[in-house]
Amino acid sequence: MPAFDVAVIGLGAMGAAALYELAARGQRAVGIERFEPGHSHGSSHGESRLIRLAYSEDPAYVPLLRLAYRNWRRLETLTGERILNLTGIVEAGHPGSPMVAASLRSAVEHGLVHEVLSPAQVAARFPAFDLPAGWDCVFQPDAGFLEPERAIGLYLKAASDLGAVTRTHTKVIDVQPAGDHVVIRLEGGGHIEAGRAVVAAGAWIGDIAPILSPHLRLTRQVLVWFEPNWPEQVTPERFPVFMLETADDVIYGVPDFCGSGVKAASHDSCGDLASADAARLDAAAADVERVHKVLRALIPAAAGRPRRTETCLYTRSPDEHFIIGLHPGAPQIVLASPCSGHGFKFASLIGEILADLATTGSTDKPIGLFAPERLTL
Repeated sequence: MPAFDVAVIGLGAMGAAALYELAARGQRAVGIERFEPGHSHGSSHGESRLIRLAYSEDPAYVPLLRLAYRNWRRLETLTGERILNLTGIVEAGHPGSPMVAASLRSAVEHGLVHEVLSPAQVAARFPAFDLPAGWDCVFQPDAGFLEPERAIGLYLKAASDLGAVTRTHTKVIDVQPAGDHVVIRLEGGGHIEAGRAVVAAGAWIGDIAPILSPHLRLTRQVLVWFEPNWPEQVTPERFPVFMLETADDVIYGVPDFCGSGVKAASHDSCGDLASADAARLDAAAADVERVHKVLRALIPAAAGRPRRTETCLYTRSPDEHFIIGLHPGAPQIVLASPCSGHGFKFASLIGEILADLATTGSTDKPIGLFAPERLTL
């Protein structure tokens, strides 16, 4: 009999949430992490992550987002800690902006509270902004930011309190089906046996599940924190999270909520990587300037000197949608790559979905859009 019912490989946002959900269901669960949870090598770090209901990527995400909001609030109730901070979001772009149009379409289709504003109305409400006349703007109040490192820590503590085991600084070589269970080979020669495995290894998922590797693109992303020129205008009480579509970029950002500055970044690639272990260049002057120039032009209150930078990874699928489902060739293995740079906000729900798939082989959540088979067949 395997030592564990389910093994979760990768304890970033998705894996940590899945480990908690499994432990809460009474499963003998083990979480395996190559580094230390909350590390800065992957995608689940950086002080803040956006969360929003109106969703330009596809309206099909909105029902899932409603459930994710519910689950984040459940975690807050369970732990007594605040993780989800609502500020609203301003999405703005050049005339005819596809991003703003898609977000507005999502809001209308799902009956979300929203306002279509002019640039002058945005500036009157949020003085930090100085958007060009003629730009398209929409405000959605049920948006804000999550605190990723804190969320991961809370999920792992809650899982541990329920009996889950964690093994950190442990590298998984591969996962192989073995009859009705799986064998997880570890670097150094050891192994772990479990009834099922959830592979939520972020940018390393292609190494552990090679069936996905040809379909994934890894991109380096640079995060920049800027010293505010007018600090009183960029606090969460007076300044929402934002997404700005210029003619050649999409820049997003978060207010200065803990004194570290206004965080902003480009959603577009800052360079492709051949593998998750490839050398990652530190932020270059050009990486910082592509963000800084947009803030100087459109949010001058936030556009002081750069204070610090970090890099993270996006693991992008060809259609930019998530990859969640049973391994097409091994139903004992659940694949979870809910990434493409917009996954963190869903982690509280995806943990539940992964636990469903690992324990019953199915879920009642609408995840057909994310089926691995769309890429591998």
